[in-house]
Amino acid sequence: MAPLKRKSSVLKDAKLPNSKTAPEAGHARKKSRTFTSLPPEKDAGLHAATKSAPPPIHKTPITSSLIRGEEAAFPRGGASVLTPLEHKQIKADATRDVLFEQSQPKASRNRPAEDDDDDGDAAESRPTSVKHKTKSRSKSKKETVPKAEEPSVRIEGLGYRRLVPGSLILGQVVEINRHDVALALPNNLTGYIPLTAVSDEVNERLERLLAQDDSDLDDQEGDDAGSTRDDDLDLNTLFTLGQFFRARVTSTTDEASATGPVTVPAKRRIELSVNPRLVNEGLSRSELIVNNTVQASVVSVEDHGLVMNVGLGDASLRGFMSSKQTGRSSSHPPLEPGAVVLCMVSGQSANGNTVKLSADPLKMGHLKKAAFLSTAPTIDAFLPGTAVEFLVAEVTSTGLAGKVMGLLDVTADLVHSGACASAKALTKRFAVGQKVKGRIVCTFPTVEPKKLGLSLLHHLLALSPLTVPRDGQSHPPVDVLPLSSTMEQAKVVKVVPGFGLFLDTGIQGVPAFVHISKIADKKVDTLAETTGPYKVGSIQTARIYGYNPMDATYLASMQERVLQQPFLRLEDVEVGQVVKGTVEKLMLNADGVGGLLVNLADGITGLVPDMHMADVALSHPERKFREGMTVTTRVLSTDPEKRQLRLTLKKSLVHSDAPIFTSYDEVMPNAQSPGTLVKILPSGAVVQFYASVRAFLPVSEMSEAYIQDPVQHFRLGQVVTVHVLSVDARAQKMTVSCRDLTALGQQQMAELKALKIGSVVSGKVSEKSADDLTLELVGSSLKATMVIGHLTDGSEQKNASAHKRVRVGQTLNDLVVLQKKEAKRLIILSGKPSLVADAQAGRLVTSFEDITEGSIVHGFVSNVTPTDVFVRFAADLTSILPGRNLPEESRHLPDFGLRRNQSITAAVESLDHSQQRFVLSMTDEVTASSSKTGSTEAIINPVDPSVTSPEQWSLGQLTKARIVSIKATQINVKLADNVQGRIDVSQVFDSWDEIKDRKHPLRRFHTHDVLLVRILGLHDSRNHRFLPITHRGAKVPVFELSAKPSELTSFNPDYLTLNKVAVGSTWVAFINNIAQDYLWVNLSPNVRGRLRHLDVSDDVSLLQDMEKNFPVGSALKVHVTHVDVASHRLDLSARSMTSSTTGFASLAKGMVIPGRVTKVTERSIIVQLSETTSGHVGLTDLADDYSKANPTGYRKNEIVRVCVTELDVSNQKMWLSTRPSRVLNSSFPVTDPEILAIDQLKVNDVVRGFIKNVADTGVFVSLGPQVTAYVRVSDLSDSFIKDWKSGFEEGQLVKGKITAVDSLLNHAQMSLKVSVIDKDYVPPTTFDDISVGQVVTGKVRKVEAFGVFIVVDHSANVSGLCHRSEIADQRVGDITKLYEEGDVVKAKVLKVEPEKRRISFGLKASYFVDGNEAIDESDDSEDGMDGVMLGDADEEFEGEEVEGEDRDEGVEGGGVAVEEPTGMTKPRNGLRATGFDWTGSVLDQDGTGLESEMDDDETNAPKRKKRRRAEIKVDQTGELDAEGPRSSEDFERLLLGQPDSSSLWLQYMASYLQLSEVGQARETAERALQTINVREETEKLNVWVGLLNLENTYGSDDTVEDVFKRACQYNDAQEVHERLASIYIQSGKQEQAKSLFDAMVKKFSQSPSIWYNAATFHMQTLSSPGTARSLLPRALQALPPHTHVATTTKFASLEFHSASGDAERGRTLFEGVLSNFPKRWDLWNVLLDLEMSKTGRTDQKGDREGGEGQDEGGRDERIRNLFARIVALPGLKPKPARAFFKRWREFEVRLPSSTGRVQEVENRAATWVRERSGGTEGDGNA
Repeated sequence: MAPLKRKSSVLKDAKLPNSKTAPEAGHARKKSRTFTSLPPEKDAGLHAATKSAPPPIHKTPITSSLIRGEEAAFPRGGASVLTPLEHKQIKADATRDVLFEQSQPKASRNRPAEDDDDDGDAAESRPTSVKHKTKSRSKSKKETVPKAEEPSVRIEGLGYRRLVPGSLILGQVVEINRHDVALALPNNLTGYIPLTAVSDEVNERLERLLAQDDSDLDDQEGDDAGSTRDDDLDLNTLFTLGQFFRARVTSTTDEASATGPVTVPAKRRIELSVNPRLVNEGLSRSELIVNNTVQASVVSVEDHGLVMNVGLGDASLRGFMSSKQTGRSSSHPPLEPGAVVLCMVSGQSANGNTVKLSADPLKMGHLKKAAFLSTAPTIDAFLPGTAVEFLVAEVTSTGLAGKVMGLLDVTADLVHSGACASAKALTKRFAVGQKVKGRIVCTFPTVEPKKLGLSLLHHLLALSPLTVPRDGQSHPPVDVLPLSSTMEQAKVVKVVPGFGLFLDTGIQGVPAFVHISKIADKKVDTLAETTGPYKVGSIQTARIYGYNPMDATYLASMQERVLQQPFLRLEDVEVGQVVKGTVEKLMLNADGVGGLLVNLADGITGLVPDMHMADVALSHPERKFREGMTVTTRVLSTDPEKRQLRLTLKKSLVHSDAPIFTSYDEVMPNAQSPGTLVKILPSGAVVQFYASVRAFLPVSEMSEAYIQDPVQHFRLGQVVTVHVLSVDARAQKMTVSCRDLTALGQQQMAELKALKIGSVVSGKVSEKSADDLTLELVGSSLKATMVIGHLTDGSEQKNASAHKRVRVGQTLNDLVVLQKKEAKRLIILSGKPSLVADAQAGRLVTSFEDITEGSIVHGFVSNVTPTDVFVRFAADLTSILPGRNLPEESRHLPDFGLRRNQSITAAVESLDHSQQRFVLSMTDEVTASSSKTGSTEAIINPVDPSVTSPEQWSLGQLTKARIVSIKATQINVKLADNVQGRIDVSQVFDSWDEIKDRKHPLRRFHTHDVLLVRILGLHDSRNHRFLPITHRGAKVPVFELSAKPSELTSFNPDYLTLNKVAVGSTWVAFINNIAQDYLWVNLSPNVRGRLRHLDVSDDVSLLQDMEKNFPVGSALKVHVTHVDVASHRLDLSARSMTSSTTGFASLAKGMVIPGRVTKVTERSIIVQLSETTSGHVGLTDLADDYSKANPTGYRKNEIVRVCVTELDVSNQKMWLSTRPSRVLNSSFPVTDPEILAIDQLKVNDVVRGFIKNVADTGVFVSLGPQVTAYVRVSDLSDSFIKDWKSGFEEGQLVKGKITAVDSLLNHAQMSLKVSVIDKDYVPPTTFDDISVGQVVTGKVRKVEAFGVFIVVDHSANVSGLCHRSEIADQRVGDITKLYEEGDVVKAKVLKVEPEKRRISFGLKASYFVDGNEAIDESDDSEDGMDGVMLGDADEEFEGEEVEGEDRDEGVEGGGVAVEEPTGMTKPRNGLRATGFDWTGSVLDQDGTGLESEMDDDETNAPKRKKRRRAEIKVDQTGELDAEGPRSSEDFERLLLGQPDSSSLWLQYMASYLQLSEVGQARETAERALQTINVREETEKLNVWVGLLNLENTYGSDDTVEDVFKRACQYNDAQEVHERLASIYIQSGKQEQAKSLFDAMVKKFSQSPSIWYNAATFHMQTLSSPGTARSLLPRALQALPPHTHVATTTKFASLEFHSASGDAERGRTLFEGVLSNFPKRWDLWNVLLDLEMSKTGRTDQKGDREGGEGQDEGGRDERIRNLFARIVALPGLKPKPARAFFKRWREFEVRLPSSTGRVQEVENRAATWVRERSGGTEGDGNA
């Protein structure tokens, strides 16, 4: 059905409420007003506060007025009791009722209200019943006294859920896409205008184009038609950024993610239309009054204006907009038919059929000129975009409410009332009854009575985009504070409780809003203005992620994950940047995996094409990449408009340090970069770089060898490193090469360097193509190229004929070398007879110096332009031949009748020495033109009145000139109004003393001064050169003048030239230009020289900043060092005569001179003293303190002061020093003396030096420039170093003592041992130094329940045990309360066991009283604590049961839990004679306790403890006496009866190890493996573990690896891996254990125990919780689904048990599992056990009552809450309920003061039973 146009305030889309919702809606309107100014969505930015968050009580109270209840003014002479509005309302209501009854009589009445407003505004959004409203109005007519209270108007903002089809909104264009336009809407909403929703005129154009497409398809020209459509309907010509529109909502949809998980929120999209026919619906002709706004579309463009369609459906009504009223600037495209404009009605024609419109923002937004709508025929005239004046009826702290015309309700929310942007409260800015101007921004179609949304923001009132001043100009806010910026010091200016914060951005009027959900990563429950971390005035850190120009508000986030996020927008990602991402999805196609989706940040996902997944083609990419894994990628290209991002995983690209090509403009020839082959052709390949940069790789440049088919040598996706041959940025074309620039051998390089340009050679043709020849030079191995155009001097046909006669293998003679490019190994030859003849005669032009004016030269055409011809000579020398200098007959021919490579014979017309340029001519008038004397044009207003004609200004003439301007190097003057002149700075002063200001010599002159000058000649201003006075070629000459006093008194016509400058002469020079290495100076206008930076001054400090200390124009007193007239080269120096010469012959030892750093390495710097002299500064010469010697602190081209320390004249070598004591002051402190000769060294000298070389026999240490000392391996350290080379590297600073010096052999030897260097050195105490009764000091290394381990001070890691019985004279309860790690103690040695290398200490105070020390060892021997081993002392006691020690504590030492194999005979845990566990039994200990039973009688811990003690006491010897076997014969006799007993074999091995017979122990193990029956797998495994333990302790890594591989072959591989991991952990080899676990989780990924053991190792042994936690997602991905719950639960339990764990994280894991499996009562029991274990209040007998927690009361309450949650679960059966209540009661009984708690639990249980009994499924068992 077509849209129904009516003037009622209720739109056609509103739904009739049923009988239940009408009273609720009425009740909702009677509630007190609640602020809901912003949309309720979290992620939409500014959101509406819900009803649960009313304004705080302490805020300013709401101010009300009776103005709201005023009756509308009746029209004069009113004829009816009802107002026109009421008449119209009643009529519209009746029409609507009839329409609805006809269309949906039943569905309308029974249809429930929309329930999508889940934020509490559903009742408010429902329309009120029509019948109810009619009754209310009828009643009001009868009453004479109005109601005392009228329902208040709710102040609310626009939100997504409040938008319905038909809503009208004012929006601003923020983005113009290909097929739609993005419109910014109030309250951080964004809508989209499709191409078909612009105007009827655009739709007609679309239909015409579609019809044209159909016809074009019939003619097979569809592609052209498509391009025409894109051109004709470019949205950029219809819309401009920042333009305002009135838009109508056509649809609101939630687009769910098609590929993502279900939990991903749907993407909301608002479809809009700006068609005037829709947005002006409801307006009538009578409502088009002045100052009202209407949206119109352009129908046609006329001469004086635009014909507009206002969309009212009246064909007779048209709009007209004058060309002056369009408001379009020159930067905007002109309006074209179909464009839509928001206009203001400025008038009507006399007949009313033409409406005059204006779109000028200065007129529409100028409210002071009454450009607002104050009255209207009906309230339907007030639509978004209209400026109105309203009467304030209510002011709150969160918005305004008022009325327009006394009838229409309007509101302004928190943002659009200006409350956020102003520090002043609204209640102080506005008063009830005040008239305020605003602009309508939205309608609320579903609200009755009709209500509109207003904005008081200044930029919306002015209808212009918001700008802020900065640097004297206006900028958009996003230019001042860009998106993704981080505000480090953002001040909170406003707090909206339950809603969010407003921050000060530093931009006036533009705040930033932070929603409550984006304040922190964790949930923030409450916000307050005066308290809390987010109160007003607090400083926060926030990051900008959005900006809404309508609200003039930034959107920000304070979440740590957002602050740390690398990118917020695709625009933030830079091409070529190396980033880390997570594989999100594998893209599958018909060939398998076709690419990867990699997530870089929230909302930013890039595609890795299949060819960029790796450097090599992957057969099974799914094995290499898995979803969730982290990868390092590099950005290939970005396309923000299409939201596309391309990445690469190729390591050759990701890890490449070469410069990247992202734009053709940045690429220079010879640049190198890696690229990817994306297309291979027979003629070459296409190479793709970054962004859209591509290049062509010719087949001839692919390799040094000949390639016939590129497909055979290259593949798609291959990365190749190329260098650029040529690039055309304008055409976006580039040619590259793969040929190696350094492929030439040394012989070829030498031949290439010896080859001279211009030499005549012969060549043998090796290859021939259509365009060129490849030749091998006769007598060398070099190859050269000659193009076909250089075969002859003749025509193109003659060259082709000569090329046809050439054969491969033929030798061509008389060829001249034109070019030689060593970098490209390119040699270009020419066979042109003209060039060969010049070369043979020595006339070939190879440099600028070979050119003389007027000479005849031979060259060839390089390029032809429409105006000039470029002529090239040898050595790539190029000149210009202007078109005017060609013969008359050639000037009008195409390309002047010339072609490339054509021979040219021309004359040199002019030279420019400064720019090294020259101009050619082929006319006969070249020489005649130089004889011209200039023009005889009359002069105007000469400065010198005596001059009347130009001829009077002759050479040497004195005249007057007026200063026009003063430059750094010259004074510009005029001799007359039409005659210019210049005075070079070198022609002002006669001597050095005359220059007062030497930095600015010309400062004393002033503009308009008249000077007496003498004419020297003419100045060529085009080429900046000096000409003689006779060379007048211009109509208006520029004279070269002199103001020198000596020149004014007497004139010498002999100019200064280069051949008159003598070496050693002194001159005054003036700086003309500053280059990188030189200063260019002028001695006279035509003599120019150069100074090296080092020769500018003797003061090195001045050379650091040349431009500051020696600006252009400054004067220098220089002397000549070198003159080369032939090369036009003049070298000067401003240094003193004695120090200016820096040649090798002029250097002397001890001389301090400046130098320039040319090379910096990690161990030295190279300093250049002159062009031919350089020196080396080593590490020992860099500083007086070797610890401060850092060569990298110098930078290339830096000027430094150096001192010559040594000279080797015969070898032309020198040694330099930058020591401050050398170059600055000899009195400077010297930490490391300078050693220049070996004679300075004496035996026993302690010196420092730098390692120069690390050899197999020792280390060589550099002590000075030429002094090196040798250190033997035995002298490197006091301790044994297995891999000593890894501890020493070149450049390392070491300290040692000289042990031997041989001056004759120039040898020195030194030692680095501390014992040799330090005379007070005391060797560390060893085990053999410890004796019984000795008193030592030490530190506590570890505290255990059975005693403390003590490390002796100043020892070689000598440690022992003090048993708990020897700690104090009284009984000690808890040792951990007495000692902790690191405590300093004094101990007495009680017992030393050399054979076991054990030491027992005593700490009793009685041992240290009066020297009487009584040693009682009886208690120790009874407990078996006779001592402890060195090194692995901790492990010695881990397997023993000590009273009070928990069985689970053994796992904390680094073991892992493993399931015990069925039927395994558990060996004894003894047999620790050698200090390690033979069985690896630590893996059998499981301290997690994850399986918790509900039956309280199942307590397994005591049973395990008893069984373990019984196993230890088992007598397995059987036939021997109680002392057991002692000799090998005893073991052999026992093995005859028990050959399969692994325990007996292990004891046998241990007996050999006690005797240090490691070989015999290995043999015994091998015998055992051969003897034990193959069916006894467990017994064999025990022997294998023992052998592994033996090799780990006494063998090498190779022997362990060998035994390990064999054990895996004969046993279960997983169990062998686990046992070896336990061995590594016990022996402290954590790195080996880590590597083994990494291999295990890959090899046995289907085993849950492997993942848990690996996590336990990382969490407890390595204290690396992050690594342990990262294993869980990997485990869940690899393990079968049925194991996920148990695995997750074990990992959660690990968080509770481990000291490095986080119990809160464990609770989170449990909550995730229990939310999916709430009826897993065993999991609830496990969680209870874990929580109780944290408090120490377990429900097992004999357990501790007091935990070690910090807040036991809080944890007890957590356990109570957990019990309460369990018993309240639906579906809890009686049996588990009884168990849980019983556990709860027992838990409360053990707590102090538990009587009330116990009674509460019993009452809960009784209540639960009653509720169950009264339910539908009662159970008497409860």
